[in-house]
Amino acid sequence: MNFLRLCFSVGVTLLWAAGEISRADELPPVSFERREGKLQIAIGQRPFATYVWKDEQIHRPYFCSLYSPRGVQVTRNHPPLEGIDSVDHADFHPGLWLSFGDLNGSDFWRNQARTEFIEFVQPPQGSAGRGDFAVKNYYRAKDDRLICQEICQYTVLVRPAGYYWLIRSRFSSGNAFAFGDQEEMGLGVRVHTAMTVPKGGQILNSEGLKNEKEVWGRTAAWCDYSGTVNGVSVGVTLMPAPGNFRPCWFHARDYGLLAANPFGRNAFTRLEKSRVTVAPGTEFQLAFGVLIHDTIPMDRASLDAAYQEFLRLIKN
Repeated sequence: MNFLRLCFSVGVTLLWAAGEISRADELPPVSFERREGKLQIAIGQRPFATYVWKDEQIHRPYFCSLYSPRGVQVTRNHPPLEGIDSVDHADFHPGLWLSFGDLNGSDFWRNQARTEFIEFVQPPQGSAGRGDFAVKNYYRAKDDRLICQEICQYTVLVRPAGYYWLIRSRFSSGNAFAFGDQEEMGLGVRVHTAMTVPKGGQILNSEGLKNEKEVWGRTAAWCDYSGTVNGVSVGVTLMPAPGNFRPCWFHARDYGLLAANPFGRNAFTRLEKSRVTVAPGTEFQLAFGVLIHDTIPMDRASLDAAYQEFLRLIKN
């Protein structure tokens, strides 16, 4: 039965990609199950990700245990497993996250300050091929002073290229606040240990550059980290929205970290230090796409096409 279901799923994907299927209700449903401090997300009968907002060790919301369409885990085990994973930065790199090493002088990336989940402003809602929810977060300094609030909209979409995460955040406050200049800023992912460059994986950006030596500190439209897990080719692609205030530099490490960072001008280029100030009563917006794929080994042309699909999706 599982084999037949897989064959049917692959067949639907191929027909859809060829334009033979267009009905949304023929796609696997996205579903949510709320538990204490976390939200389990599934696509069809398979787990997709866990959204965690209550964790004694990690003082910010994050996603862990992300899976590809074929059910292969693409992020590092959380917590990392001794003897299987490298255990560095266990509390900093849980899976997929948006955070900042310098927000008004406070370090949220390294858990020196706290991003407090307040509520779901849009309750989780799933349907065929799509799931949505939105949250409100408070960013609090080490002394518990409120710096700003964030409204973050998450959308997961099933597409022939794989699973897309669309992430749209709006930051605001009654007081001025500022984003500083560090490597550890923006949207980050820690990939599965088996996918890392030392294990035979590859980092590839939209300019055709490869691995940490070439990719680190360069701007790009997208950057992909791919490799083989349990015999299956899988990957994670970070796609900053072109509507962001500035292109992203990529903090790319062969050991398994990839982060899209529009703030680290000095950190990456040694040019003038960046400071992005948000005026009282105004909104500062960031948007990103994440593609989780395993349908085919994704070359540069395939990823360019997936990025064009992201551009269409992020407009809606």
